[in-house]
Amino acid sequence: MLNSINISYVFVFDQDKALDFYVGKLGLEVSNDMDLGVMRWLTVRAPGDPTHDILLEVPGAPAIDEKAAAQIRELISKGASGFAAGFTTGDAKKTYEALKGKGVEITDELTERDYGTDFGIRDPFGNQLRVVQLGATSHQAQPKAAAQAKR
Repeated sequence: MLNSINISYVFVFDQDKALDFYVGKLGLEVSNDMDLGVMRWLTVRAPGDPTHDILLEVPGAPAIDEKAAAQIRELISKGASGFAAGFTTGDAKKTYEALKGKGVEITDELTERDYGTDFGIRDPFGNQLRVVQLGATSHQAQPKAAAQAKR
């Protein structure tokens, strides 16, 4: 049976601009950057966390034809990706201020919720992202803390 999530993807339109945003502004690290011939395999992850990579994937060949890729780009640029990725932080207020200072688009202000404190941002392509400081009572807090302790 399945026991973890190894990789997921976020569609981007330009991988160099994606690197600037995800690495330069959000502070993620590059985990792979390979030319596979048919595509560039570019993945990022939270610093020091080898358990989950995000593929910064350009919609197109080999998996998607050009007509479908154009439709995907149009939808994502309108914000129709839905919840693309979520990140955790130890200090939501400090992270919020740092990202705002770097010019990251804030889509949902810093808010206290049942599960912790979070806010929404959008990448340069239209993908909706969330950043959360998990509260002690969050159903995710204990598993995350246990996983971090193992590293």
